[in-house]
Amino acid sequence: MATIVLTALGTAIGGPLGGAIGGLIGNAFDHAVLFRPKGVEGRRLNEVQVQTSTYGSQVPRLFGTLRVAGTVIWATDLKETRHRSGGGKGRPSVTSYSYSASFAVALSARAVRSVRRIWADGNLLRGAAGDFKTELGAFRLHGGGEDQAVDPLIAAAEGVGATPAHRGIAYAVFEDLALADYGNRIPSLTFEVEADEGPVAIAGLAAALSGGMLTGDGLGAVAGMAAGGADVGDALAPLVEAFGLAFVAEEAGLRLRAAEGEGTAGIAAGALCRSVNGRALDGFEHAGGAADSVPAALSVRYHDPARDYQAGVQRIGRPGPGRLEQGVDLPMVLSGEEARSLAARKLGMAWAGRSTMTLRCGWDALRHAPGDVVAVEGVPGRWRIEEREWEAMAVRLALRRLPGAGAAMPPGASSGAMVRQADTPHGPTTLMLADLPMIREGAAAAPLIVAAASGGEAWRGAALFVVGATGEASPAGRTAGRAVMGRTDNGLAAGSVTMIDRINALHVTLLSADMELAGADEAALGLGRNLCLVGRELVQFSHVVQTGAASFRLEGLRRGLFGTEWAMDSHGEGEAFLLLEEDRLVELAAYGGVEIGGSLHVSAIGVGDSEPADALLTIRGEALAPPSPVHVTARADGDGGWIVGWTRRSRSGWRWTGGADVPLGEDRESYELRLWAGSTELRRIVTDRSPWTYDAAAVAEDMGHSGGLAVEIRQIGTYALGRAARIVLVG
Repeated sequence: MATIVLTALGTAIGGPLGGAIGGLIGNAFDHAVLFRPKGVEGRRLNEVQVQTSTYGSQVPRLFGTLRVAGTVIWATDLKETRHRSGGGKGRPSVTSYSYSASFAVALSARAVRSVRRIWADGNLLRGAAGDFKTELGAFRLHGGGEDQAVDPLIAAAEGVGATPAHRGIAYAVFEDLALADYGNRIPSLTFEVEADEGPVAIAGLAAALSGGMLTGDGLGAVAGMAAGGADVGDALAPLVEAFGLAFVAEEAGLRLRAAEGEGTAGIAAGALCRSVNGRALDGFEHAGGAADSVPAALSVRYHDPARDYQAGVQRIGRPGPGRLEQGVDLPMVLSGEEARSLAARKLGMAWAGRSTMTLRCGWDALRHAPGDVVAVEGVPGRWRIEEREWEAMAVRLALRRLPGAGAAMPPGASSGAMVRQADTPHGPTTLMLADLPMIREGAAAAPLIVAAASGGEAWRGAALFVVGATGEASPAGRTAGRAVMGRTDNGLAAGSVTMIDRINALHVTLLSADMELAGADEAALGLGRNLCLVGRELVQFSHVVQTGAASFRLEGLRRGLFGTEWAMDSHGEGEAFLLLEEDRLVELAAYGGVEIGGSLHVSAIGVGDSEPADALLTIRGEALAPPSPVHVTARADGDGGWIVGWTRRSRSGWRWTGGADVPLGEDRESYELRLWAGSTELRRIVTDRSPWTYDAAAVAEDMGHSGGLAVEIRQIGTYALGRAARIVLVG
């Protein structure tokens, strides 16, 4: 009977490993471990990175630390939540929908210690600190112990009697994961699983996979591995492939032997047989394979810890003829240097292993066991014994050549560059409400109330709620993108709406160091770039100088835009600063309570908020109020009276037009004029045109009051009274 050893050399590794091992130690081991009926094919490296939900798919056994996708083993239908708000007083209601799902993902057919980071569609869902970046009702990890209980959510949905505990299977349960960030579908997840603390000894891993039937010493350790396959041979094949291990049959059973560091025994030329029982015998046979049978290049795919355990590839080529390239897929964790050295070693072994040799020796050769590395007198190189057989009163040894002790591979393997999403806590939400004038074309029919929200670098959004007078919170959708906001470091001096301010500058500190502000040319400014809310004034800036990690100096200021010149004199240090970008604002006009003179209370709750972020606003209806008239004049009429004139502006047309008035923007043209003597209101007049005559009789009557005479002019809008323009007649 032949005694065979399997190594990472030769064609045997390409075939079913279990079949080649079977002849070593007999029928019992054969049928108990290696040759049980074939099951579902195991998943290789590229497969453990793709999430599946296929019935009957194999769940790998995880060792060490690895990134795997897992298998969805249970899921609910999508849960739709309907939010209806607003309406009343002729306004339409707003109905919004949000979706969530609950599901379970099997990770390992072996117990695990913990799960660290989780990615969803390639984006970080859970950070190393255990913080989730998306709203989630609950997350539970069942470690895979033999005494683990059923999951309460699955039991509630399926019934306690119909719910398995999945003992021996480590799985994760997500409860009500919000799906808005993933196109309202369950995303593809990958998990950083820590099945063991630190690297796992290869001997222990082999024992675990073989039920204790395999032993070995000095085999090293592996940082992580996903083991699976149709039999134990398939499960162990990646270890044999990666570390050049040999299976050796001994009296105590099957043992793994490491190829590296072995001593070299000698076989003398005199040990070869010349004849047996008087029959001449050729004691030495040598054969060599063709060069083009060896791959011209070999690539190793592996899990790279430098790439967050994603797949990495290291490729080694050889000179000489041949066009065939070969790939090795290893579902284990290696560094770039280890993978590159492995590829070089395997290519070298394949090149050297083209040479085979058969020796027929006397009985003394029985001291050489399969797996031994030997040197043969008169034959260069080192050779591994692959087979030992008692044949016709002689010992037949089949050997394959090993690479020589050449120079080591030069260092410098690269894992490649990758862009990592910042793994920082979501952090609290900062919420701001603003009552804006109409900053786009058209006339508003309701106050333009917007909510802007932001946070630190990892902040990804929050749910909005409008809080009523009784404290009842009504859902108002979600925040928009992360807004650029902060606080001013200086109070702006009074400015001019007709000139670009190149003297004064605005200093601001933003909420986070990764936020940026940039300059803009005249064309970009004309399209609305760099429009910001400073206190209650709308300002544009054309130049930016960064002065600190999150601090900037804004220059080239355009002041009092969109009729906010009334707010230019009220600035102070520490005012709110908000860059107005339409895709980062949420309009709240359709929600109940948005009425001029009323108050609005909004709360935002994100993943990182232990308490809601609140913002309160008294509504002024800036989008409904016509801007103050301009070019106000007063000239004597020659009879002791005054002729007061003005030019109206429009809340529906902010651009200069040549040869035509701006659009009216209201249902009719009307103005309210108030006459003041000091702080005493003397007269209130309504007129539909400019100019207006303040006749001599009225002037004479009003001059009897103390204080100078002044006129305020307001346009009467469809929904609100406009802001006043003022001119002093008598000082």
